[in-house]
Amino acid sequence: MEQKPFELVSKFTPTGDQPRAIKHLTKGINDGLRHQTLLGATGTGKTFTMANIIAEQQRPTLILAHNKTLAAQLCSEFQQFFPNNAVSYFVSYYDYYQPEAYIARSDTYIEKEATINEEINKFRHAATINLLTRRDVIIVASVSCIYGLGDVSTYTEMAVTLETEKDYPRQEFLRSLVDVQYKRIKSDLERGTFEVLGDVITVFPPNTDTAYTLEFWGDTLDTITEVDAFTGEKIKSLDTITFYPAKHNVTTKEVLNRAVPKIEKDLEKRLKEMNEMGKIVEAHRLNQRTRYDIEMLREVGYVSGIENYVRYLNDAKAGAPPTTLLDYFPKDFLCFVDESHISIPQIGGMFNGNLARKNNLVEHGFRLPAAYDNRPLQFDEFESRIKQAVYVSATPGKYEYGNCEKADIIEQIIRPTGLLDPICTIKPSQHQIDDIMENIRQTIEKNERVLITTVTKKSAEDLSEYLIENGVKATYLHSDIDTLERIEILTQLRRGTIDVVVGINLLREGLDLPEVSMICILDADKQGFLRSRDSLLQIIGRAARNANGQVVLYADKMTPAIEQALGETSRRREIQEAYNKKHGITPQTILKEIHDIADQMGLKEKQTRDFDKLTKKEQIKALIKELNMQLEMAVENWQFEQAAELRDEIATLEGKLAGRKR
Repeated sequence: MEQKPFELVSKFTPTGDQPRAIKHLTKGINDGLRHQTLLGATGTGKTFTMANIIAEQQRPTLILAHNKTLAAQLCSEFQQFFPNNAVSYFVSYYDYYQPEAYIARSDTYIEKEATINEEINKFRHAATINLLTRRDVIIVASVSCIYGLGDVSTYTEMAVTLETEKDYPRQEFLRSLVDVQYKRIKSDLERGTFEVLGDVITVFPPNTDTAYTLEFWGDTLDTITEVDAFTGEKIKSLDTITFYPAKHNVTTKEVLNRAVPKIEKDLEKRLKEMNEMGKIVEAHRLNQRTRYDIEMLREVGYVSGIENYVRYLNDAKAGAPPTTLLDYFPKDFLCFVDESHISIPQIGGMFNGNLARKNNLVEHGFRLPAAYDNRPLQFDEFESRIKQAVYVSATPGKYEYGNCEKADIIEQIIRPTGLLDPICTIKPSQHQIDDIMENIRQTIEKNERVLITTVTKKSAEDLSEYLIENGVKATYLHSDIDTLERIEILTQLRRGTIDVVVGINLLREGLDLPEVSMICILDADKQGFLRSRDSLLQIIGRAARNANGQVVLYADKMTPAIEQALGETSRRREIQEAYNKKHGITPQTILKEIHDIADQMGLKEKQTRDFDKLTKKEQIKALIKELNMQLEMAVENWQFEQAAELRDEIATLEGKLAGRKR
């Protein structure tokens, strides 16, 4: 395992109350404290504080975030702090996910349907491989990391390691790739595939942007060459290479041979129970579905929904906790829970939501009871895997306060730039749209940006449409927008391509937008989670990275939540003003480079090449990709004649590619 040290790269040094926070938290970790909290106001550099602690501790680190967008931003920042170390991104790889479910009252079975984002899948594989091969690893993950993942030992044992000048019988080697779920293809390599052209085998692993060309002389591996997977251009030669499985849920033939009889035994037992209960239809359904899965496992070693048989594959007892990303970490890893007041409750609620859905599937014969073991960790199981944690939040919740002594809650309120918490104003809801338009006009004149928060998706969409109709460069942002598009919208906001973003609670925690100086909160006096004291404080904090920060709360009455939020904002502002006065600091807007998170993390495909400069093969591939998009659109619009023409054209182009060596 590689023993490279963490190297923090930054032109800044800790300032304000960062040094005190770093010192106290580091001491607590060294003293073996299980729980600590960093109560850091927005914009005080909590991420930089975390980075300094990681550099001090030199331990593999997990950073938990409560959504993909925040995780992507954090990953981008840590990649800048630790450019020479392994910083990975681990979130759910589904752009769209409809879990398997059964609605008994309407007798409706909903089959699992998902759209997998291959780029995010790449990052997931990179994360687990990094953890197994080196110590200088930071994983920024969403809370979905507590869901089941493939068994660590099997994933490691099934890795295929090759060295030049050694013999690897051809058929055995190709079979070993298939056993770890690589697919053999004839053209257009994708991650998790390989192609065979004579004595040359090209393998495209799931965790990289590069492929590996293996040239054999008979059964002897002559050369290993890393190549650009898109152009085939040589990058470098290697003496050895290890290919980890293309899927996390993989298993050996021996394990399958042990698992299948157990599945069959439990199936017979469950069928007997259901028949005795008079559930004849359900028993028949379960028998058909499970028998099909068993045959697939025997023939190809994999089946859609293999996670529902994880108990048998891992030889685990019923109810045993699943293997998750946490099990890939070494025992001494450190955990930071970012925006913990949101992340911790999310972790606590995931198990019961999953259990309710599984009950219906098992009771009505869609799955064996073993499906219950395909689940997220229960909260106590999560806690048992986290030996030392630092909770990071501007508004810690009951869990943090309940587990930390007063001395273990470290306050970080002073901003390195001297920025104060924003000025807050309460205005009546009457004529609020006219007032918002004026606020937008004044803000845009200063080349600054505006965030507007609503309480429903519909109102966010309607308001953004109204703003666009009135000449404002605006858009909306809520949970229906996919991960990569959310990231792109926020980048556009920073760059000024968009001046106003209208959203709901996605605009609250952790988003670092120093160009935003005006925030308008609609329906500030509504009761509920989105307008609680903590939620309002988080929204207000979005304007705390700009010297001109202002927040307008549109409300017709003073609620306890508004009163408490404004009271805490005033308290922090007084502390900040006193510090600035003592040290002669003039508040300055944070100057932060605008990085396209998607570009930096490789979330976008490489589309920056000039088409005319591409090779002939690259041009053909680009045309095939464009025609496939047109084909999908034609099918969706029922333009089947046009779709047939496009299909034929694609087939012709693919024929031109066939047989060409890299």
